[in-house]
Formats: sequence, C-alpha cells, structure tokens
Amino acid sequence: MDGQDRVVTIIGRNLWETGNDAGGEMSPPPPPPPPRVVICVGDVHGYISKLESLWANLQSALPPDAFATALVVFLGDYCDRGPSTREVIDFLLALPSRHPAQRHAFLCGNHDLAFAAFVGALPPPPDGTPFSSTWGEYIQNEENEGWYRGPGHEGMHCQGRRWGGIMKEKRNPKRGSSYMGSIYDARPTFESYGVAHGSPELAPNLFYSTSMTCSLNITKFSKLASSSPTVKENVPIDTNEGQIICKLIAVHAGLERSIDLNEQFRILRTKDTKISKVAMLSGRQDVWNIPKDLAGKQTIVVSGHHGKLHIDGLRFVIDEGGGYADRPIAAIVFPSKELIRSTEGTSSQNRSRYHQE
Repeated sequence: MDGQDRVVTIIGRNLWETGNDAGGEMSPPPPPPPPRVVICVGDVHGYISKLESLWANLQSALPPDAFATALVVFLGDYCDRGPSTREVIDFLLALPSRHPAQRHAFLCGNHDLAFAAFVGALPPPPDGTPFSSTWGEYIQNEENEGWYRGPGHEGMHCQGRRWGGIMKEKRNPKRGSSYMGSIYDARPTFESYGVAHGSPELAPNLFYSTSMTCSLNITKFSKLASSSPTVKENVPIDTNEGQIICKLIAVHAGLERSIDLNEQFRILRTKDTKISKVAMLSGRQDVWNIPKDLAGKQTIVVSGHHGKLHIDGLRFVIDEGGGYADRPIAAIVFPSKELIRSTEGTSSQNRSRYHQE
C-alpha cells in the first residue's frame, strides 16, 4: 500500500499510518462513530400489547440509525399480572434476530426469579446447598401464602413455592386489588401457557400436556434472563450544564445503600441462589438511593421494580406501569433522558423529556 494512506483499526482505536513517501498532506482520520443510544425499558408484567406499542413508539421517536444500533436493557419482571406472558417472552426471544445490530440485555426481576424457580430453570447454589435451605427465613408465611406443595416442591427454592402458591387472603391491600392466585399474581402466567394456576404441567421437567415448544421457550428464557447487573462505561448524559460521561449500572430493584458494592455484584454475578431473597431484585427502601460506594461519582443507577417513575439526580426508577392494566410501560433513552411510553390502552402521552432541576 505504498503511496496510499491507510487506517488500521486495533481494538476499537483508529491508528492512522501513512505510506506517502512524497511528503503530501495527510487526510485526517474519520470521526469516531457516535456512542450507542441506551434504552432502559421498565417492567412489562405480561402486557404484550403495551410492549408492542412501546417498541413502535421507540422506533418512531429515535433516528433510524440510533434505534437500529441501540443497547436495549430490559429491567426485568416480564411475567405475572398481565394476560400475555407467553407472548411477551416470545417477543423478547425474537429481538436478536429481528434487530441484529442492536444489543439486548434481559435483567432478572424478582418475578422472573420465582418463575424460573418454579419451572426448574434456576441454577443450583454454587456450593451445593439444597434449595430447601431457603425456606427457613419465610417459613412462618407458608400457610397464609399457601405455598406450592405439589410434585417437585421438596427441591424447590422458596420463591418458586411462593410463586405457585394460593393466597389465603384474597385482597392485596398494597395494590387495592385481589391477588391473582399467589402473592406474585402468577395466575395469568399459568393461564397464558394453557394450564391452571399452580399446575406442575407448567414446569418443563414435569409437563404432561403443554406443548414442547412452550416448555422449551420457558426454559430458554429463564436461562436468558440474567441476574447480573448491566454495567456500561462511557454513557453520555445530557444535563443543563452540558453533556457528561457516566458509568451506567442497571439492576432490577437497585443496589443496597450500606452493603459493600463488590459483595452485591458477587451475589448477582455468581447467581448465589442459596439466598432466600435477593435485595437487589426484591428490595424496597434499602435499594431506593445511590449506594454510598458510588456517592460523588458519575454513575447512573437505573432500575424498575418499584411501581413508579422516580428520577433523582443519577438515580432512575423506571417502572411507571407497575403491572397495572391502566398504566403505560415506560422507557428512558440516554443521552437525551427522553421518556417514551406505550400508548395502547392508556391515556398517556407517548413521550416527554426529563429535565434535571
């Protein structure tokens, strides 16, 4: 290639070399591509029509190239409450082939962990501890929550037993509605796969009459959904003072404020399933704020789980839907911090921009 300029790309860096022996002026290297747009999608909870509406609204709101190459982080809780968990899972499983230039991360929510536990897709504790060891912390609730006692319960994680159980108390005072079967409102998930609530036929290793395709898709998705947080460096964020570069951490419920961050990441990344209840997937007040380890650092923490939309500095809670039939599913887009919502079946506007006060 003597006499010609050439660009050599090594590990994402453009190293410009020249072979022009005549001493001519060298052309500048091309500008780097813009950073990927990052989209964080709140809890879906079995509402396929809302998910399809949100996806269409995202596609309409973003420039074609930005949407086609986006990193899309689903914040967890794909099942329960809504009527179409099976269709939601099929939709999500198809995304990598439908949008091959995008990157997709499917975080595990507390509902997804319980679903995986019931169908036998939860990885065993790394130290060989039996799942029955998780029962003790919550055993006082077994009768009131009507834990699952059918085939296979002896070797089931406590959250799987709670998920497949039947509540004695029919009214959920926190949500102002009736329980849908279990404390997790799992009955619609069972029904979306054509079986009665609490039926062992849902589990791939115990099924009798459900189709093989249904069983394989449940197992495939349960293994696809990751309990690990998504961590992305160098995410630009628009602020009133200009654009800043942040690290982004996405985890279903948030990170505990007073617990060592490395220990929290260890639990999530090793899938330490001997723990009865993982605060980063199920917590409330203890995961609401930015952890102390991240105070003063340019790190965004994004979660769903809490049944509301809340933005405070670099802490983003994106769960406007909360599994309620009349509320939209929301997503936030970085760097713009634009909120995009589903519009099917709701009266909400499909987009708005968050401004830092």
